[in-house]
Amino acid sequence: MHTYSGVGVTPGRVVGPVRVMPPAIAAPPAGEQREGTTTAEAAAGNLRSAAAVVKEELRGRAAKATGDGKAVLEATALMAADPMLLKSAVKLIDAGASAQRAIWEAGDGVAAMLLDLGGYMAERSHDVLDVRARIVAQLRGVPAPGIPDADAPFILVADDLAPADTATLDPAKVLALVTAGGGPQSHTAIIARNLGLPAVVAAAGVGELADGDEIFVDGGRGVVTTDPGDAEREAASRWAEQVSRLAGFDGVGRLADGHRIPLLANVGGAKDAVAAAAANAEGVGLLRTEFCFLGHDTEPGHDEQVAAYKGVFDAFPGKKVVVRTLDAGADKPLPFLTDATEPNPALGVRGFRTDGTSPGVLARQLAAIADAAGQSRADVWVMAPMIATADEAASFAALCTAAGLQTPGVMVEVPSAALTARHILDHAEFASLGTNDLTQYTMAADRQLGPLAALNDPWQPGVLALVQATVEGSRAQARHTGGPGRAPKPVGVCGESAADPALAVVLAGLGVTTLSMSARAIPAVSAVLRSVTAETAGSLARLAVSAPSAAEARSRVRARLPVLDELGL
Repeated sequence: MHTYSGVGVTPGRVVGPVRVMPPAIAAPPAGEQREGTTTAEAAAGNLRSAAAVVKEELRGRAAKATGDGKAVLEATALMAADPMLLKSAVKLIDAGASAQRAIWEAGDGVAAMLLDLGGYMAERSHDVLDVRARIVAQLRGVPAPGIPDADAPFILVADDLAPADTATLDPAKVLALVTAGGGPQSHTAIIARNLGLPAVVAAAGVGELADGDEIFVDGGRGVVTTDPGDAEREAASRWAEQVSRLAGFDGVGRLADGHRIPLLANVGGAKDAVAAAAANAEGVGLLRTEFCFLGHDTEPGHDEQVAAYKGVFDAFPGKKVVVRTLDAGADKPLPFLTDATEPNPALGVRGFRTDGTSPGVLARQLAAIADAAGQSRADVWVMAPMIATADEAASFAALCTAAGLQTPGVMVEVPSAALTARHILDHAEFASLGTNDLTQYTMAADRQLGPLAALNDPWQPGVLALVQATVEGSRAQARHTGGPGRAPKPVGVCGESAADPALAVVLAGLGVTTLSMSARAIPAVSAVLRSVTAETAGSLARLAVSAPSAAEARSRVRARLPVLDELGL
């Protein structure tokens, strides 16, 4: 028996056989030249045709996906036709290289450039290499790389998964997911949570595993064990029994003493919203409007946007739906809005900042949101991503007022927004903490990189202190503007940290008013919240914030929540 330790991103305990991701597409021989009978023009044409096929294939898969999976596939499809990638390859073809060798070398060059830029753009390098392999496979007439198929369910083990692969994981076939790379807030982790797959990432050494090996995966503790014994099998059996206990949510998020913590869903479109409503989510805490823009070479029209938003609003009549305006830039470039040549896009023009470089797009989006809201019975709130100053919050609020939207808010993803929440909330009606980006920016750690997984952990006391600062800023703003009796403006969490049942208790103890997550995570979070009082949650929050490390914060809290082991979380 051997144990590998990683970062648990989705609770669950399973035993099953390993299937390892197949070998990557082999590189064409170095220096491979195009055949003498093939002209440079013909080779370039073949390359463009192969790239177009890959783009359409990915778009086709995106059309069948929802939420994060859809967005990831559409973004990867755009990369298949990236002008920089194809232009670099055609230059190599003109110099004599074969089409396969040209796209391979061009992919290396573009990926290296993105890695040098760091941050979100470094994550885009994986998309480039994935697309490169798919184009080469198309040129060779062989199957593209992807998830292995099998008659029986299996545990998928990989170094890491390309976004296009992660987005199409089939929970009916894949029992759990284990990767050597990635981080707790990578695309792989986020989509595993959305699918409810037990998952462990950043598990060094799991590349040693082979097809057919039987392993035990504990997605709550981040542990992978080979040759499982009676104890591991019993744990998996108990988890299977507990799943039925966690299968439902009655639509009322609360603590043991009745203190209300509404549990909302993160959604990426109408299909997600309908599923979330069926799961009794109390509303939508994050509507990612990128789903309406990604995959488009031009800005979607008013009517198209209205129809897309209304599909979400109609799933929650009379309930709150929080809309995040377009979060373009960094890992979500849009040809009509963002500048792909920025030296460091993660710190560049993204989110609300695009309104300064491409004025009009945001105003038109807000008009479409207002129109859709007017045609529905949902209680529509709107928030802007990447707000860093009170002036930016005021500008966004003014745009919302002009559009007829009465509840403008801000995403708190930048440390400065947390530290100046008192002033930002003079202009916004609520704040929502995007803990994925807040963690990344606080710890200066790319959330996609496995070696930085320990830093890029929302349990980091520094990140929790910023959550606390945001809540305290809201309370200070209420005292300043309305006196001691005025209720503070709401502060929610819509980042992935809300889906961790133990961390959800800490967030509630810090004073967060709502939690939003994948609909699949709501029952487990609800069950754990109902096991503690507000006083206990506050005590656990203080323990976590005062801890010297993320690992110690997590350990302190989990040790005082026996319900986690009872439920297999």
